[in-house]
Amino acid sequence: YDSGKDGYIDLMELKLMMEKLGAPQTHLGLKNMIREVDEDFDGKLSFREFLLIFHKAAAGELEEDSGLLTLAKLSEIDVSIEGVKGAKNFFEAKAQALSSASKFEAEIKAEQDERKREEEERKHRRAAFRELKSAFTQ
Repeated sequence: YDSGKDGYIDLMELKLMMEKLGAPQTHLGLKNMIREVDEDFDGKLSFREFLLIFHKAAAGELEEDSGLLTLAKLSEIDVSIEGVKGAKNFFEAKAQALSSASKFEAEIKAEQDERKREEEERKHRRAAFRELKSAFTQ
């Protein structure tokens, strides 16, 4: 449902998802659904926030008339219906999404480490230059 391919479900994508699941919501209802699990207050659902819907549903923390509870019920994987292969594909897709998020974090960390290394190298060159310069100015 992430038609923007940005790693988030925004209001319009959530609207489309709920319509396709056969449980259309009002604009205000959609906003309330997002607000209920939007940990970083960015107005859209990250993968973690999307999983939080199912966590809250399992813990009984969602209102009975909540659109999120409807979403959780309509999105469950029933192995008896889908079969093991369907459930396997569902969970592999989720694992893939988590792994790609981890790769992204690793790339950012590598980039930050590279910048630190370059800054240290720059400091060493400046120190070496000052030392060489002091030899000429004495």
